[in-house]
Amino acid sequence: MGLIHDLAEYERAPGECHADPALLHEHLFGRRPCVEALVAETDGRVIGFALFFHNYSTWLTRPGLYLEDLYVRPEARGLGIGKALLVRLAEIAVERDCGRMEWSVLAW
Repeated sequence: MGLIHDLAEYERAPGECHADPALLHEHLFGRRPCVEALVAETDGRVIGFALFFHNYSTWLTRPGLYLEDLYVRPEARGLGIGKALLVRLAEIAVERDCGRMEWSVLAW
């Protein structure tokens, strides 16, 4: 949850973040998980994450992966953590025979 709140600060929208830890836990680990996450750690400390879920392309008739959030703590930036998360996500997309991988980024 700390990284999610840090991301909201970074995106200049802390007041818009209403993340609920119990709901996040349910959506990641509950009866019907609907999102997945990759977590980057160093020395037992979480320093980044990528949260993603499947979408679907009717034109390709294949699933896709949508990257909802990618965040690396400021002190860990420039070390290749973000790239490593993206590479692993692309590997997952290939392993799962996805037709595409999508994400949106801030213009600034």
